[in-house]
Amino acid sequence: MKIFLIRHGETTANTGGNYEERVTDHLVSLTDKGIAQANEAGKWLVNYCAQNNISLKNARIWRSPYKRTRQTAEEFNKHLRIDSIRDDVALVELQFGLFDAIPDEEWPIKFPVEYAECKRHWDSEGKFYLRFPSGESPLDVALRVHQFMGTIKRDKADPLFVFSHGITIRCFIMRWFHYPPEWYESEMNPKNCSIRLIEKKHDTGYIYP
Repeated sequence: MKIFLIRHGETTANTGGNYEERVTDHLVSLTDKGIAQANEAGKWLVNYCAQNNISLKNARIWRSPYKRTRQTAEEFNKHLRIDSIRDDVALVELQFGLFDAIPDEEWPIKFPVEYAECKRHWDSEGKFYLRFPSGESPLDVALRVHQFMGTIKRDKADPLFVFSHGITIRCFIMRWFHYPPEWYESEMNPKNCSIRLIEKKHDTGYIYP
């Protein structure tokens, strides 16, 4: 089984543009640059598959139902032309709760008690276990991603193209290869429209960009 893990393109949240509008996370959309990134990466990916004799006849797209991941998958699929597309809620981004769409520097001002508790975890290298106020921890994401793994292991489609979010992709890799929480702590978030390839038990790493 080949699994292509793909992060969404640049969004209004990535550029800081959502701090004023405060659109809820599931409705955050791609910027014009993000759409162009996804289109360019889609062209690259279909060529990569052709050059490596990867047939798309039995392929399937799995995606987070958030707006930005759906948009990204649509741009990619202008080139991949895969008919089977499915959403799965297990692939959504970490829920930031009270801190959603609020600049980091304002967290201790607006929510001093909650921020103090978060800082206690950060100072103890416990980022993986920290649950945001009214939100989730990366641990929560890792647990729900593991449920999704059961779904795709029963899936007869191959290859799979999974469109998701930075933290979710890191948690997916961590659980698939049984990496420890320390791996998550040290692993950087993938760039927008980065593509990471998993082949069975082998982590090929990021193949794009």
